[in-house]
Amino acid sequence: MLNFSLTPEQTALRDKARRFALDEVLPIAWHYDEKDELPLYILRRAWEEGIMNLTIPATYGGQGRGLLESALVVEEISAACAGLATSIFDNSLGAEPLMLTRNGKLREKILPLLAREFKLICFATSEPLAGSDVAGMRCKAEKSGDDYILNGTKYWITNSGVADYFSIFATVDPSLGHKGIAAFLVEKGQAGVTVGRTIPKLGQRSSNTAGIHLVNVRVPAENVLAQPGEGFVMAMTTFARTRPIIGSFGVGAARTAMELAIDYAKKRRAFGARLSDFQAIDFKIAEMYQKVETARLLTWKAAWENDAGMDPTISASIAKFYATEAAFEVVSEALQIFGGYGYTRLFPVEKLLRDMRLPMIYEGTSEIQRVVVSRYLLEGYRPVMPPIEDFPLLAQHDVHLEKDTVAWRCRICGHTHYGPEPPEECPHCFFPKAAFRKVWPRG
Repeated sequence: MLNFSLTPEQTALRDKARRFALDEVLPIAWHYDEKDELPLYILRRAWEEGIMNLTIPATYGGQGRGLLESALVVEEISAACAGLATSIFDNSLGAEPLMLTRNGKLREKILPLLAREFKLICFATSEPLAGSDVAGMRCKAEKSGDDYILNGTKYWITNSGVADYFSIFATVDPSLGHKGIAAFLVEKGQAGVTVGRTIPKLGQRSSNTAGIHLVNVRVPAENVLAQPGEGFVMAMTTFARTRPIIGSFGVGAARTAMELAIDYAKKRRAFGARLSDFQAIDFKIAEMYQKVETARLLTWKAAWENDAGMDPTISASIAKFYATEAAFEVVSEALQIFGGYGYTRLFPVEKLLRDMRLPMIYEGTSEIQRVVVSRYLLEGYRPVMPPIEDFPLLAQHDVHLEKDTVAWRCRICGHTHYGPEPPEECPHCFFPKAAFRKVWPRG
């Protein structure tokens, strides 16, 4: 039985995140966007408030929350600043390989540390020449006894400039594609690790993004997250578990854009009336709400599937590309309602627009999500209806359908013939008898 109500605990967590967003994130969001700088103290405050690292299991000292709780929190933080929401949630992304690894000792060493101390961990698959094409990475991992030596560059890495740990994905042989990928835990300050300058971005400027350069970085055997051939599956499983939350970034920002547009439409007057008195504006606002509500439901569904132990891959992809694209559309329409003021940096909508251009790109572009979904539909989806050549297009005016009625359908043009045997030739397309299939009775 479906139930979309939140538990008292979930409601309390959402309300805590909402207060944090309004009291601590919103007042400084535009300031740090202008500075193009991550306010690290906000991440520390999020950790202190218990709205970071939500999914670390209780057995390791964490809260053991589900992805649905993460979705609730991220929506509220993103409503105030999507960039800071990205940096706060990035710890869950970076820690996911630790929760998936078969290296129990490493898991038992690091996860409790993240739970009890303010430590940051980031996730590094992307490279300067390999973003969505994870299997095309070139960062090299060379075996050295029981250890590995890493050489290469990871790029577009959220929080890499401030992280204490890096979940690094590299390949033992680029020619092996996904079969050569492994994963490693690298610590800040290790010899040969250099973090690049902050990458200047269009939006989400209060979220730190930089490259990581690795030169002869030795990773001991005890820090291997995934052996060669297992890393690609680990990365894809991680994305399936975290992509629903990208939908929450969109829901939060879109919700704010909608609320701002409603407020402005009620107050702004033109042609002797409020903007909200014009049906064209009302329709825009109604469609905004429809998109926010739809995006939230898709995001919750994907998060619920993950929490229920189901494979959330398809739902996660749908939630990500729908919610992020819908968010950009909602913010764009909000800016249209604000008119020229919306285009200025004196009003808040332009930042929302800049921030919402990114979620359609990171953690797999919208195009990649469409590839994932279309492959499932074309190769794995099990239809309910019969195939078209077996579809019983039976017309009542042609014949009274008694139990002994037999119907044949031409596989070429669709003509239905009634009788114990198909015709020698189709009267429409002239294909021979062999073109007909019996469609009635079934079986």
